[in-house]
Amino acid sequence: MVLDIPKPDVFNAPLKVVEKMMTGAGPSNYHDRIRKSMSLPVLGHLHTETLKIMDDIKEGIQYLFQTENPHTFCVSGPGHAGLECALTNLLENGDTILITCCGIWGQRAELMSKKLNADVKVLYKHPGEQVSIKEARNCFRMYHPKVFFLAHGESSTGMLQNLLEFGDLCREYDCLFIVDCVITLGCAPIYVDKFKIDVAYSGTQKVLNAPPGITPITFSPRALDRIAARKTLVTSYNYDAILLGEYWNCFANHPRIYHHTVCSTLLYGLREAIALFLERGGLESSWENHSRVTSNFCNLLVSNGLEIFIDDEMLRCPSVVSIKVPDNIDPHKVISYAMKNHYVEISGGLGPTVGKIFRIGLMGINATNEVAEKVAKVLIESIKEAELVSKI
Repeated sequence: MVLDIPKPDVFNAPLKVVEKMMTGAGPSNYHDRIRKSMSLPVLGHLHTETLKIMDDIKEGIQYLFQTENPHTFCVSGPGHAGLECALTNLLENGDTILITCCGIWGQRAELMSKKLNADVKVLYKHPGEQVSIKEARNCFRMYHPKVFFLAHGESSTGMLQNLLEFGDLCREYDCLFIVDCVITLGCAPIYVDKFKIDVAYSGTQKVLNAPPGITPITFSPRALDRIAARKTLVTSYNYDAILLGEYWNCFANHPRIYHHTVCSTLLYGLREAIALFLERGGLESSWENHSRVTSNFCNLLVSNGLEIFIDDEMLRCPSVVSIKVPDNIDPHKVISYAMKNHYVEISGGLGPTVGKIFRIGLMGINATNEVAEKVAKVLIESIKEAELVSKI
């Protein structure tokens, strides 16, 4: 028989990937050691060596989250998988969830919760604004939610949310506390246990400079009790926290099970990324460095006539800086010029900030004054070029 679809000609050409400075909102550049680790021989998902790497990663994640939660592991999938895993396990049909929405991640949590048939209540804030404990308490009084969602870092705006007191509020109302730490893990203080967070998840491709596709997450004993008390089954096999915990050796005196075929090369990259993070001084050193570099970067931009989107320095995320798009400038032309002429990535706005801001990520190995100065120079040049084009 004759094939209906011929062999595609595109594969006659060799694969070619250009080296770029990844200073958008993520993913970030890899260290050479991470690249090399991912070229190591593939292993099976239940090989002894693979399981040992998983155990190492688990211990590293507990340090990064500052938690003693035994139920700490990785979900195979992007940061969205962490959010979906948290919601899918904690919500049942009709459960009330209160979501703070300061940007796109609140919007995504709202959409996912609606897909789970939850009773969704949303506390909306203007992009770039924090949620206050007073505002949250007023909503708790009205809605008595079973689950509360907060984004620690809102990458669509570059905003850093205060986490203090929200855990106490949740305990007062017997509510479970979910925190999105995708862009803040490793660059801003997160104490899962001290802050009384019940589920926290993050992304590996940001501050850790690791490959995307494997998402750290942690569940508190309170969260596990709620899951055990469900009246209905968790609606997802892939995101079932109990099954994933059994695969990741989270239960004492309980044999590991086969859950899915985890990608061993992603495990190599994440383990090496955590090792490198620790070699650079660990959490306190990283928090200080990201804060210092971001502050210097913002001062440099302001001195060149640009305006930071978030006025209050205390509300600025240390990993993603948002800059207002100057009047009469097409942000797409700026972004395109920077990439075409310098192979430097500058992100545009996302969700409610599309067309309004540029977003620049200075994460992990890219959180240096040298990288910041280069990106600032490229951004300024690209804006000037866009100004010239607009006048023609």
